Amino acid sequence: MAEQAYTVASDSETTGEDKPTSVYPELAIGIDIGTSQCSIALWNGSEVQLLKNSRNQKMMRSYVTFRDEIPSGGVSAHLSHEDEMLSGSAVFNMKRLIGRADTDPVVHLSKTLPFLVQTLNIGVRPFIAALVNNVWRSTTPEEVLAVFLVELRAMAELQLKRVVRNVVLTIPVSFSRFQLTRIERACAMAGLHVLRLMPEPTSVALLYAQQQQQLIHDNMGSGSEKLALIFNMGAGYCDVCVTATAGGVSQIKALSGTVVGGEDILQNVMRHLLPNLDNLLSSRGLGEIKSMVLLRIATQDAIHRLSSQDGVRVEVDLKNGLNIYRILTRAEFEEINQEVFGKCENLVRQCMNDAKVHVGDISDVILVGGCSYIPKIRSLVLGLCNKEEPYLGMNPLEAAVCGAALEGAVASGVNDSLGALDLLTIQATPLSLGIRADGSNFVPIIHRNTTMPARKELIFTTAHENQTEALIAVYEGEGMRVEENHLLGYFKLVGIPPAPKGSPEISICMDIDASNVLRVFAGMLMPGVGRPVHPFLEVKMPTVDDGHGWCTEALMKMYGSTLELHTSQKKMP
Repeated sequence: MAEQAYTVASDSETTGEDKPTSVYPELAIGIDIGTSQCSIALWNGSEVQLLKNSRNQKMMRSYVTFRDEIPSGGVSAHLSHEDEMLSGSAVFNMKRLIGRADTDPVVHLSKTLPFLVQTLNIGVRPFIAALVNNVWRSTTPEEVLAVFLVELRAMAELQLKRVVRNVVLTIPVSFSRFQLTRIERACAMAGLHVLRLMPEPTSVALLYAQQQQQLIHDNMGSGSEKLALIFNMGAGYCDVCVTATAGGVSQIKALSGTVVGGEDILQNVMRHLLPNLDNLLSSRGLGEIKSMVLLRIATQDAIHRLSSQDGVRVEVDLKNGLNIYRILTRAEFEEINQEVFGKCENLVRQCMNDAKVHVGDISDVILVGGCSYIPKIRSLVLGLCNKEEPYLGMNPLEAAVCGAALEGAVASGVNDSLGALDLLTIQATPLSLGIRADGSNFVPIIHRNTTMPARKELIFTTAHENQTEALIAVYEGEGMRVEENHLLGYFKLVGIPPAPKGSPEISICMDIDASNVLRVFAGMLMPGVGRPVHPFLEVKMPTVDDGHGWCTEALMKMYGSTLELHTSQKKMP
């Protein structure tokens, strides 16, 4: 079935008025869709400007409510997010669910959210539904995101008095390429064209580069290279980046990221306050949903207050005979979330190690995202970098969207007479890319943190006597085994001349262009010559769609090891 197309007309289109002229009619806007909050910004000709909704808010809650036939988002809703959650009609945290199969641990952790998340554990898309008039109405993460983007686009068009089509969106570092296609699909459903999908710390790095360039301009200096560590942690994800900045150019030295954030911290505290939390939503009735929401709101409030207090009182009546009245201390909070903080520490250490930088090389530590206000996280990151204070030149909640707006202006070809947009970001691959070979091993061809654009090639060979076909299964990730990584796609290479195993030379080449498009080339080479025997196959990745969790099992059942490849000891000429 074709997906529903969402369209939004601009204010002038709906009224029939003449369209006003714009200095930058095709200027792309920047959007930062966080797990819990969202913002939108653009270059107004002299600086980045954040747009506000009808309630004069620059930060809007990322949720969609299914009350009537037409769903509405948190951009313009008049009820509070808490009121919507109490009814079971609000769906949120889609950034954590989009592009994930129902076998993913992140999906299973989302079952305590106050709407319906069901799994069959067979590798397909999870079933998600909102409670509407006592009926569970199904939806998808892409649809929820598209509805929200429609409202953002309408808000921007109303204020800018022009049609908005092009966008730059920020994404987590750990997003797989399959998840990126889901984001692009949601944008297409909302009538938006994606110019760039920027990892969030890369977006922050671009803003930092502009600020450093402006300092050099103001001080009439030449400016030397500065290294900065960017730590970004929101409700859903944690990302770390090391960037080298000089003269408006930001080179990403290393990226690391994982699915851990404020939602994990929140759920840890909720389970601490109510150990039998999983039993609370066993029947998924409206009463249980209200109890869950009340606990969630009280826990969020306690966590926020612990950022400035050593202890807080938690008092909540869950309306089902359960009452929580107790003191929660900051020390207790930190003990509950020790594993989360440990993951943050490992990310910082890994990123610095990948970038091959020492603590003394870091000029600035930039803390962004809502979780950067948590005292333990601040002290942890600053301590690892041997810094007393973080960089104070940007708003932690607005940095990512401001960087996206700058990239939108640069990608749209906007020029600034003062040189404020003379910016360049040299990006790096956040995850390794490779194929299945040597049994079920993952053999990287392009390693993580390789500068983009990139093109790498490896030689493989056959695993069986007289093997005439080979299955090329492409994966993305850092696991040593293929099952630990994301399957991006697969295709079959045919026409291999019969020969003893280990003698054919099979070239697998991966190419990432400046727009982050991945293409895989595969073909036979003449031994000792290096020229193709037949025309090479070129496949754009990813090729898998929903249900990709079944693909690996189906491939193994159909082919087993009969078409597998082995790494070759032969070197590329």
